Amino acid sequence: MAHISEVTGVYSELVAQVALLANGWRIHESKTAEAYDILATDPVSGEHVKIQVKTIRQRMDRGGDLVVYAKKGNGTAYDRADADYIIGVWAAEGEIPRVFMFENRMLGEYWASEATAAERWVELPIALDRGIYASEPNDAEAVAEVVLEAAA
Repeated sequence: MAHISEVTGVYSELVAQVALLANGWRIHESKTAEAYDILATDPVSGEHVKIQVKTIRQRMDRGGDLVVYAKKGNGTAYDRADADYIIGVWAAEGEIPRVFMFENRMLGEYWASEATAAERWVELPIALDRGIYASEPNDAEAVAEVVLEAAA
């Protein structure tokens, strides 16, 4: 049986993927071990970005502040070659998870209060907005359009 820390990590990565998809990102999976967890295509710029996913911890000994520990296994912070963005998944017990995305500033820890998290970090809703995808032609429509233009 998997250890709870492994289950939590996999859960956070899956929730992060759901949030990205719900917000128009395209997700790519590496077949080899990489420093990043997700390679995704930005829906606005079309740029491919590397994303490291971390589970947000709530520190009750620090007034309930939220922290994302963004360190590699060797204890060093992720640099820009490792990840362009960090996604923190806050999965409070029994609650719908909240997903926050922010630029990798090469820090080992990112802090926010519960009240300011949505101001300091970009919150990605996990609810699917089909409207994001409605304006994009599907592959068959795109091919048909090219064929029709070539025939004209």
